[in-house]
Amino acid sequence: MEIEFQYGSTGVRFEIPDESHSRVMKANKMSVLKDPVGEIYTKLNNPMNSQPFDQLLRKKMRNPEDYIIILVDDHTRPISSKFFLDALSKIFQNHNIGDERIKILVAAGLHRKSSLLELKRMLGEEHINRFDILFHDANNEMELEYIGETSRGTGVYLNTHYVQAAFRIASGYVEPHFFSGYSGGRKAIVPGIAGKSTILRNHSEKNIDSRYARFGILEHNPLHEELVEATRLLKPDFCINAIINQNHQITHIAAGNIFAVHNHLVQIQERECFREISKLYDIVICGNGGFPLDLNLYQAVKSMAIGELACKKQGVIIAVNECRDGVGQEYFNKLNNSGYTPEEIYKNALSGKLNIPDIWQIQVMARILMHHTVYIVSSMKESQIGNIGLKHAETVEKAIKFASKDLQKKMDEISILVLPDGPKVLPKKV
Repeated sequence: MEIEFQYGSTGVRFEIPDESHSRVMKANKMSVLKDPVGEIYTKLNNPMNSQPFDQLLRKKMRNPEDYIIILVDDHTRPISSKFFLDALSKIFQNHNIGDERIKILVAAGLHRKSSLLELKRMLGEEHINRFDILFHDANNEMELEYIGETSRGTGVYLNTHYVQAAFRIASGYVEPHFFSGYSGGRKAIVPGIAGKSTILRNHSEKNIDSRYARFGILEHNPLHEELVEATRLLKPDFCINAIINQNHQITHIAAGNIFAVHNHLVQIQERECFREISKLYDIVICGNGGFPLDLNLYQAVKSMAIGELACKKQGVIIAVNECRDGVGQEYFNKLNNSGYTPEEIYKNALSGKLNIPDIWQIQVMARILMHHTVYIVSSMKESQIGNIGLKHAETVEKAIKFASKDLQKKMDEISILVLPDGPKVLPKKV
């Protein structure tokens, strides 16, 4: 059986042995918005649980020195913020608000700064030339302000440009997230524009260890609950969020109150993304959903967490991600080459011995490696994938053959689940 799989910018094809017991779960087809800018414009003035955008704009922008801040996703996310900016620009022009009073803040969390080429893809060249583009730096204490503390004792530090703005707008997209439950909404604030200490406390080893810190779970999820609390300390005046399909095209838009918007889109994704399965599989072939989601190995951990949902204990996960940017984050790379066993990494993380940036990503990967064999199929060389337990295969076909030997089963005895669309379709054991 030939499979088409989301991979990089071009996709990839591979063969599944006909004699295996295989199943392919593709994402549901959702109608694409023909005019996303027009839809956003309409939703701005017909918002959820909020005054219309026009009214808020008049109320907030009273003084000449007042400025608007717009939070946008960084280069690791597939949504094009250009559509949001096109619609917002139209309203700003109607209200004679000059470009010099608009600041675009890339909510990068602890990620690296985006390149010019990436910015053009994210925002559109015309918006880069018009507006002041700022990059959040979670490590720069000079650009952070303390705004309060959560009930869990986390001090919340946010980007000063956001704090001092007269009108704050958050944007992004909503899909299942491997430890925050869902992306979007409040994640634009933390980790998006939060300080390093705030991010580390929210993404703590204890929180990541929670059985509720999983795809699609919000109730009792300690990360989500604190994200909501932190956002309430200084919530955006307005939020625009979208849902995108496996081709990264916009299918739904919601605008207004950040919590109402997020909840509305979460309910849609609960219906669209999760697919019931009656059994676990020997081999699960999974990915992040193509570029830029499979930009590096750091991001590829999310695909391993997708495979974990449907893989038998001691089964094999084949993570298929281009990783054109290599391994990714610095501390993640160091830990991935530390020589520790997954058990040692997990134990040291929980004990606080590894309290460093990116520990959450390596902690999730270690959890998966403790119970599954993981093969990486990517553009990376074998020498790049580290020494804590990941295995390398040049192709999916080779990874399946290696997995057969690992499982000590003949191909006609092996069950295979293929998930070609990243988090757009997620297995749910019943």
